[in-house]
Amino acid sequence: MSGISWWTTDIGGFFDGIGKSPAFRELLVRWFEFGVFSPICRLHGVRIPDALPLPNDGVPSYGSDTFAIFTDTGGANEVWSYGEEVYAILEDLLALRERLRPYVMREMKAYETHGDPLMRPLFYEFPDDPKAWTIEDSYLFGRDLLVALVTEPDARRREVYLPRGAKWTNAWSGAVHEGGAAVDVEAPLGRPPVFLRDEARVPIKD
Repeated sequence: MSGISWWTTDIGGFFDGIGKSPAFRELLVRWFEFGVFSPICRLHGVRIPDALPLPNDGVPSYGSDTFAIFTDTGGANEVWSYGEEVYAILEDLLALRERLRPYVMREMKAYETHGDPLMRPLFYEFPDDPKAWTIEDSYLFGRDLLVALVTEPDARRREVYLPRGAKWTNAWSGAVHEGGAAVDVEAPLGRPPVFLRDEARVPIKD
């Protein structure tokens, strides 16, 4: 809405994160899903150094260890640094981002020409749907994709509101829904809920 479309976050956060923590690994995957459906997709940041001893509660100390944390080069932060299971998921997400490249380029061209931001709230495209004005946990990525992020730990399903005035196809299952209602959908790691608008053809699945 600010008109700045060339925008992103640092996947995983710029600083902090314990690479061997299962909770952080799940967070990283969900954040990577967001990165794939952002104008710039970038894994970037400084992790807690792998060799830094952790206290019994698993939380790094920011007291006596602060100097070590800030002066160390940090823990490993490549996509293969978080175990084979996470690596396989991130590899698939990277492949998805590559498939989306022509779509992103097309939508960025539209932004250059008309000023329509690549990421936009639902009401931007559906101003006549009152419910669309209240949705804060999903967005349109370009004109044709609705993305519903998973932000709760351990969540593997979520409800998604589909705006009135279009038909929506679940990009993973192929199920078609009339807009104007919420649907409950599966959301396994690496497959955030994504819906295609009307007859749009965007290569989400391989």
